[in-house]
Amino acid sequence: MLSSKVLRVLPAQARQCFRSMSGISFDLTDEQREMQTLARKFAREEILPKAADYDKTGEFPWDIVKKAHEVGLMNLGIPQSIGGLGLGVFEDCMVVEELCYGCSGVALAITSTELAQTPVILSGNPQQQKKYLGRCLEEPIVAAYCVTEPGAGSDVSGIKTKAEKKGDKWVVNGQKMWITNGGVASWYFLLARTNPDPKCPASKAFTAFIVDRDSKGLTPGRKEINMGQRASDTRGITFEDVEVPEENVLLKEGDGFKVAMMTFDKTRTPVAAAATGLAQRALDEAKNYALERKTFGKPIAAHQAVQFLLADMAIGVEAARLTWQRAAWEIDQGRRNTYYASISKALASDVANKCATDAVQIFGGNGFNTDYPVEKLMRDAKIYQIYEGTSQIQRMIIAREMMGGK
Repeated sequence: MLSSKVLRVLPAQARQCFRSMSGISFDLTDEQREMQTLARKFAREEILPKAADYDKTGEFPWDIVKKAHEVGLMNLGIPQSIGGLGLGVFEDCMVVEELCYGCSGVALAITSTELAQTPVILSGNPQQQKKYLGRCLEEPIVAAYCVTEPGAGSDVSGIKTKAEKKGDKWVVNGQKMWITNGGVASWYFLLARTNPDPKCPASKAFTAFIVDRDSKGLTPGRKEINMGQRASDTRGITFEDVEVPEENVLLKEGDGFKVAMMTFDKTRTPVAAAATGLAQRALDEAKNYALERKTFGKPIAAHQAVQFLLADMAIGVEAARLTWQRAAWEIDQGRRNTYYASISKALASDVANKCATDAVQIFGGNGFNTDYPVEKLMRDAKIYQIYEGTSQIQRMIIAREMMGGK
């Protein structure tokens, strides 16, 4: 802060400039606050009361998805030119954090379509956007991002699913694995190898496609029973001579790897926001329990050992939130945010796991029981250190970016 003495000796124009500087602000706009309130209310009234049931049954929460679509909590990033809201990554993350507070599995069913939509938003032509993004606006459908394979997860360059050009169509053969929304999607974003030369660099070897669910030869596998986030529909997808029209190629042949990497810069940040929402829920559950549960004649919240656990959880949650806000802000400014997105995803994932584990510890024996919410939070948290690039991959990216991309 400049002293009044210094301000007096500055030219009038400079003084006015300094007075008008607002610096960093953590205030939300009125519109952002309304969106946050809507998402928070929806999470607590529509998601949280049903979360345990969906966790037990593993059913896809179509009823909640339809309500989310109805109230405007889906398809947030679809451009206004198509009829969407055209909101930024910051607003999207804000909503995702609130929904994941209720249940990260149900929230994934609501929001994971954005992972498939993002490459179409970033690289689709007007016809592709109108056809596929427009459908998402018109009705409560979901889409899937079809990249991971049984032998290719973090190593995207190891993808073996291939697409061969035959006339004005592409013929796809291969298998994908761990595909979120795999069995319920209306269409898929697909990354396939189109250059068979093993020496061809990844930047030129793959092509991105949009594939309709009803394509002949496309077969979803059985629903996987995962450790956590069980309301999410996760399956393998088999492609047997699936024909994809040329008009469904995103950008052009050989640009698929670029499309996929551009997508991760925008979608890793919402994953960090999701992990932050789960961590906040774990903190709140642990704090409330600590204020109620008594040992040695007083609430366990009065014991310093428990206070320190809660304090560390709060430190983690606040730090994780700040990192996703920075990463989202960077991409919304039109800047490459690879560095910040990976920092946010790595930190928030670790924070979610630590907060969930510490919440179970504070609950003690009750925390190990399915009648209490924190054992589910602990199971749900683990996947954040795995999908959208493992925590180890994020650290590799961070180190590479620090060293100038070398």
